[in-house]
Amino acid sequence: MWSMVKVPVFQILGFILLSSFLHSQASVRHHTFVVEDTPYTRLCSTKNILTVNGQFPGPTLYVKKGDTIIVDVYNKANYNITIHWHGVKQPRNPWSDGPEYITQCPIRSGERFSQKIILSDEEGTLWWHAHSDWSRATVHGAVVIYPNQNHNKGSGYPFPKPHADVPIIFSEWWKKDIVEVYNEFQRTGTDPNISDAYTINGQPGHLYPCSKSDTYKLTVDQGKTYLLRLINAAVEDILFFAIANHQLTVVGTDSSYTKPLKTDYITISPGQTIDVLLETNQPPSHYYMAARVYSSAEGVDFDNTTTTAMLQYNIGNNTTPPSNPPLPYLPFYNDTKASVNFTGKLRSLANEDHPIDVPVNISSKLIFTVSVNTFPCENDSCLGPTRLSASMNNISFSLPSTDILKAYYNNISGVYGSQFPSKPPLVFNFTAEDPPTYLNTPKKGTEVRVVEYNSTVEIVLQGTNLLAGTDHPMHLHGYSFYVVGWGFGNFDKEKDPLGYNLVDPPLQNTIAVPKNGWAAIRFKANNPGVWFMHCHLDRHQTWGMDMAFIVKNGQGPDEQMLPPPSYMPPC
Repeated sequence: MWSMVKVPVFQILGFILLSSFLHSQASVRHHTFVVEDTPYTRLCSTKNILTVNGQFPGPTLYVKKGDTIIVDVYNKANYNITIHWHGVKQPRNPWSDGPEYITQCPIRSGERFSQKIILSDEEGTLWWHAHSDWSRATVHGAVVIYPNQNHNKGSGYPFPKPHADVPIIFSEWWKKDIVEVYNEFQRTGTDPNISDAYTINGQPGHLYPCSKSDTYKLTVDQGKTYLLRLINAAVEDILFFAIANHQLTVVGTDSSYTKPLKTDYITISPGQTIDVLLETNQPPSHYYMAARVYSSAEGVDFDNTTTTAMLQYNIGNNTTPPSNPPLPYLPFYNDTKASVNFTGKLRSLANEDHPIDVPVNISSKLIFTVSVNTFPCENDSCLGPTRLSASMNNISFSLPSTDILKAYYNNISGVYGSQFPSKPPLVFNFTAEDPPTYLNTPKKGTEVRVVEYNSTVEIVLQGTNLLAGTDHPMHLHGYSFYVVGWGFGNFDKEKDPLGYNLVDPPLQNTIAVPKNGWAAIRFKANNPGVWFMHCHLDRHQTWGMDMAFIVKNGQGPDEQMLPPPSYMPPC
């Protein structure tokens, strides 16, 4: 176990009241989890981190489809915090979505905010995490959403009920306090210091110092099937994952079932969840699970280490692993082909019990470029002549001082603009090898895109090669979307839609736009409110690769945004 001492630091303290798994119909439950500043020893050093109930990762929440969770957050430290329920659509209730200065002002030290988390059609695996600065590095945990069996036979799964299900959470670890890393990143204007390790369920594994005795171990029985709920909570990196000598079967992603996909490895983006079945059909022994980075940007430093955990078969008293358990094959760190070969094979289950509804007649066609940029370094505010930034449609998003949702609901002017462009204001060869340097500097702004209720939206996310072309895991709050197409190079509006998959595209809330490529998503705007869209690489989000949608109210009472609770955090 990690050693513990009481050391006061920056961290945010809180209580989170969450749900446990219910054996009844969908209902509201109110439970308490304590978020506390806890000393942890890792990589031969001791520091304080923000945790939930002293755990890193935080506790797993077990719920049923359609449940509602009441969450009270008490901030008892010196820094702000918000909590986001990643992938939960929160129908008509953006007030509890959580992103700082988008749907709420932060919870200040000594203050409380009670959140109402409304689950609807989500089923599978999601997660919760902090959504203020980079606190989510340690403030995160799994959400397991079981099928509601009232209208299903048997277990409710579209596959044989597994022997057990196990959350597997990937994360990153810095020897420094994450706030120090963040503040230095902001001060220098350059890339942040890379992490010192990746972790699986809070442990770096045998390949790092000081972790051998505490490596995460999953003990299994031979001849069983286990459901592994994979979550990438890493702050900066897409990861490859595999288990030595074992094939995996993908059955879900982002709380939506998929057609079974057998694979030797997984590519998982920050923010994404993937459910896989593991058949324990190998000779009883010990096998490594392992994950390492997929990093496609040239000239950008990355954590080139490998995190491991142990899959150990239950073989009585003989639990001592062999001296050299097999390691799985993982693709090379910049193997873009391996990454898209996996993600491009995902398909919705799309059967009678799990139908899909892909929008066909599109009323709002949007094209958003996603770019890494620079700004001039003003008043010696960074180390060099320029500081790194990022943008969508050439606008680097600036957080306002009052949350956009409150401003929209109360008609407060001057907080945001409503002119986020429907297409790139500058048209050029987005994926050219050497784009002109004058394109590197975007505009700053707090612009949103307003869409009508029930409109059908298509967004083509177009990567660019400005500064450093790379993959961008884009996440949309308040919705899941169908990934109807993707490709490399510049999107061709005449040819590329002819290849769209409108039959069984995967339903996701996070999609990695491939390096120097594009991805096309579709959704129906039937959830009124203010909803954030951003890159889930935190440095890109901090630099400004963000925007927000305002989805207007519909006509009927069930098409209107719910009123705000009286206790929203003040700005």
